[in-house]
Amino acid sequence: MLEQQLVNALSLGCVYALFALGFTLVFGVLGVVNLSHGAVFMVGAYAAERAVVLLHMPLWGALLFAFLFCGLIGLVIDVLVLRPLRARNAPHLIPMIATIGVAIILNNGTQGLFGAENRRFPASLVPEESLSLGGLHLTALDLGIMLLSFAMMAVLLLTLKKTQLGRALRAIAESPKAAYLLGINVEGLFYLTSFVAAGLGGIAGVLIGLYSNALFPLMGQPMLHKGIAVIILGGMGDIRGALLAGLFLGFAEVLSVAYIGSSMRDAVGFGLLFLILLLRPKGLFGTVHERKV
Repeated sequence: MLEQQLVNALSLGCVYALFALGFTLVFGVLGVVNLSHGAVFMVGAYAAERAVVLLHMPLWGALLFAFLFCGLIGLVIDVLVLRPLRARNAPHLIPMIATIGVAIILNNGTQGLFGAENRRFPASLVPEESLSLGGLHLTALDLGIMLLSFAMMAVLLLTLKKTQLGRALRAIAESPKAAYLLGINVEGLFYLTSFVAAGLGGIAGVLIGLYSNALFPLMGQPMLHKGIAVIILGGMGDIRGALLAGLFLGFAEVLSVAYIGSSMRDAVGFGLLFLILLLRPKGLFGTVHERKV
């Protein structure tokens, strides 16, 4: 049924958009493509699962725990990896290579601790109640994913557009040196950005783990590929574009599975992205400009 497939696509697209928001936030403010973001996404799912099983946390508590835990990992990555490279004014390729190394460490460490087999959240974690509207069937998980994702996206957008913090972040994105001369705590906001972006990735990991009912150490790798595609399609560093492109990819995948076949899911989704970028190489909201140091 088309209406039900659209609901499923919206749920999946919201998770993609949430993951991509953290990804594009780091690129927009720090000017870095953080290729460890997929591994942080995976760690968030495992952290929440351990919080539920060992600490008997409810779902909201596990989500908060994943956000804070992954946020701290993002902060550590910034302090130990990205800050020294910033201080040396390293070329853009160097942080990408460094974060690949961080991703390998996180993936291998998780596999060493928990093994390579799939894990699952307890079945009782998400309520089984559902809502039927006409021909639509909305589970509690679908509603929760959509409401949480849109709420966090709205908070992030309003913060960036309407607050002093958002103006400071936009100033840094334009020119960190000029922002420093204006009295903005550039390094502190770099840390805050890394914390929030990693936290968003962790929450996305929990949601996709619940949605797919499977956790495994390499679950972040395909999500990383999709995150890169989403931020390119949306326009590098643009929050609105990440939101729309994430939803687009979710719809493309779900509808291709429903009407073509699961084996063609990625081919259809990435094929459509490729076609759109042929027509609009800068992405949906991208602009060509050079970031000033």
